[in-house]
Amino acid sequence: MRSRTGLLGLVILVLAAAAACDSNSNDRSGSPASTQAGHPAGHAATPTTVLPADASPTELRAQFEQLLGHHALLAVRLMRSVVAQTPELREATEASLKDNSAALSQLVAAAYDDALSDRFDQLWQRTVLDLTSYAEAVEAKDAAARQSARSDLLADADAYGTWLTQASGGRFPAGDGPNAMRTHVENLMKQLDAYAARDYDSAYRVEREAYQNLFGTGVTMAKGSVAPKAAATLDAPPEQLRSAFAMLLGEHMELIIGAQRATFAGAPEFNAAAEQVNANSDALTKGMSAIIGPEKAAEFQSAWAEHVEGLMAYSTAVADGDEAGRAAAEQNLEGIAGRLALFLSDIVRNELPVPPLTKALSAHDTHLVDQVNAYAAKRYGDALNMERAGYQQMLGVAGTLVGAIQKTVKPQLPVGGSQTGGGGTAHWRR
Repeated sequence: MRSRTGLLGLVILVLAAAAACDSNSNDRSGSPASTQAGHPAGHAATPTTVLPADASPTELRAQFEQLLGHHALLAVRLMRSVVAQTPELREATEASLKDNSAALSQLVAAAYDDALSDRFDQLWQRTVLDLTSYAEAVEAKDAAARQSARSDLLADADAYGTWLTQASGGRFPAGDGPNAMRTHVENLMKQLDAYAARDYDSAYRVEREAYQNLFGTGVTMAKGSVAPKAAATLDAPPEQLRSAFAMLLGEHMELIIGAQRATFAGAPEFNAAAEQVNANSDALTKGMSAIIGPEKAAEFQSAWAEHVEGLMAYSTAVADGDEAGRAAAEQNLEGIAGRLALFLSDIVRNELPVPPLTKALSAHDTHLVDQVNAYAAKRYGDALNMERAGYQQMLGVAGTLVGAIQKTVKPQLPVGGSQTGGGGTAHWRR
């Protein structure tokens, strides 16, 4: 069945993941920019991607999506660290969020101009401060301060909408910008309210919505910076497919990390986090089904689930201080990597052999194992830095995935392929 080769993209995805971990996230231009100042002990800023001056609309969109999606998750974690009263974690998360904001401002400067970037940076930093104020008010149970912070955040969203209208030359009037940013701040407030009330199911569900919403604004930011004709290229099916898988794969990485860390918080929070991991896996399987067909996608889901369960078993052993269980889980992960590599190699008819696939999967596991070890040791700066390195890899991974799909299964691509990442809206062409 020719559609089996559709998973070649997934295989290359894994290889790219390992390469990214091994190369310390080298950027496109070969000129990484980072800053070490202002970071807590144990935190070293991950090199920030510097796009070339002539970056394509696709490159701009991918980078905006990556940084905006990560911003949403870092904001969630910062706000929760305030409510949970974990000052060391809060300090490390503030530093990571500061790096992300700096990278966003740098990207805005490259896409628009320095003056617009300066204004964007002011608005963005003010929003972060107001989010922190909201979290502090929730933690203090100060209703008046909470309402004041809420009003400030909604005003921030409106100011961002005004900025986007100006930056895009009026192509995004009241609507896209303000509505998306209002949804963003409302999601962040909503998830924190639920988290503080220990309604973890709602908190983790809305966290996922916050990520998807802000990730989705990346295309608006990219379109606003280029001519209408160039902006139209971002609606092409291959680019939509890349974006959809980038969102799901980035979300997968972050949800796994969230669930790993939730093992230290107890069963209710862990169960809520794990439920969203499962929801992401279901969405990813639906997307794969549209490309390779439901039968092989079901096999993918089974193999993927075993991989996820192996990571969770390791995290649980670390949280419980179970050294024997930890060693067993780590050994089991090696076996899972080998079995998953065999499955993937068979899917692509041995175009890629088992040994390098096993090595790539094992390197990916090691990345996640190392971050949870750092978190357990309260080396929060290291854990967040590892998290960001793992998330950054997804920028190149999605492009490679779509390139492989286009090359190997173009005749079998689903009708409406741009919606593949949305689940069942695409139809398998038999």
